[in-house]
Amino acid sequence: MRVAVVGATGLVGGEMLRILEERSFPVEELRVFASARSEGRKLAFGGGDVTCEVLRDGCFAGLDLVVVDVEDDLSLEWAPQAAAAGAKVVDNSAAFRMDPDVPLVVAEVNPDDVYDAPKGIISCPNCTTMVLVTALAPLHRAAGIERLVVSTYQSVSGAGQSGMHELAGQWTKWAGEEDTLRRAAITPGALEPGEVWDRPIAGNVIPLAGSIRELGYTSEEWKLVHESRKILHAPELRVSGTCVRVPVYVGHAMSANVEFRRPLGRDEAAGLLGSAPGVALVDGGDGAPTPLEGAGIDPVLVGRLREDPSQVNTLNLWVTGDNLRKGAALNAVQLAELLA
Repeated sequence: MRVAVVGATGLVGGEMLRILEERSFPVEELRVFASARSEGRKLAFGGGDVTCEVLRDGCFAGLDLVVVDVEDDLSLEWAPQAAAAGAKVVDNSAAFRMDPDVPLVVAEVNPDDVYDAPKGIISCPNCTTMVLVTALAPLHRAAGIERLVVSTYQSVSGAGQSGMHELAGQWTKWAGEEDTLRRAAITPGALEPGEVWDRPIAGNVIPLAGSIRELGYTSEEWKLVHESRKILHAPELRVSGTCVRVPVYVGHAMSANVEFRRPLGRDEAAGLLGSAPGVALVDGGDGAPTPLEGAGIDPVLVGRLREDPSQVNTLNLWVTGDNLRKGAALNAVQLAELLA
C-alpha cells in the first residue's frame, strides 16, 4: 500500500513508524508529513530515510492509506481531503469520534465497524478510553455493563512531548536545589508551575485532566462517557469518571468499579480476561501491574480483580497500558491492517 503518516514527528507519529516496521505492514511507498519547522527532516524507516513534507493541496493524490495524528482543527481540515483523494483514513484526533458516519474502533473490541465508514474515515478513541475498553469488552459481552465508575491516573506523555519535557525539567530543578528533597517536597513554591499545567506536576497529582466542561466534568472525563458508549454499542451505559494527571512519563492506569446486569463472579471474570485479545491478566487477577510494567508492550494489563462487597453484580479492577502504543499508535496500525 502507498501510505502516509500525518504528524510523523510527534510522540505518537514516531511510534507509528516503529510499529509499521515491527509488524511488517505492506508499505510500497511511505510519505511523512509534519509542520513547517520539520520540513526536510529525515526520519528512519525500512532501513533508509524518508523526508518530511508539509501538507498542501493535492498532497494525498495516489495514496491508499493516510494515518493522521494532529490537532483536531488540522484533522478536520485535512482528513476529509485525504478521503476525497481516494485514501482510507485512520484518524487519531478527537475531531470525528462522535460523528455518526465515522466508526470509532478498538481493534480487539469492534473491528467489524471499520467496514461501515461512509466518509472513508475511521476514528481511534482517546488513549484512556482505549486502554479501559479493551479490558472491559469481554466482560460486557458476557454480562452486560450497567454502570461504570472510573478514576484514571494519566501520564504526562498524554500531553505530548511538552508534557514530558516539563516533568523532566521540574525533576531536574528539584534535584538541583541545595535544600533536601524532603524539604522541597513540603515547601510551597519550591517548584513553580510550567507552561503545560498551572501547578507543578513533579512530586504532585493534579485532579484535572483536560478542560472543564458541562457539570464541572473535564473534556477527558466526557470522552470516557461518550466514547465507551459508542465503542461498546451501549448508548444507555451509565459512566462517571475522574481523570487525574500523575508524574509518570508513559502509561495510563485506572481503577474501575463495574456493575453488571447479571452476577459475574471474580473467577468467571478472570477466565474471560485471561483469554481476551489484547489483555494480559496479571497473577490471575491478584497482581498489581504498574504503568512502567505496561510501557512498551502491546497488551493492556489487568489486576486487582475483586468482587465489590458493597454492591451486588459489581467488580473492581485495575487496568494499565501504554498510552502512546496501544492507546494510540498500535490501534491505528491494527485498523490499517484490517483495511489492508
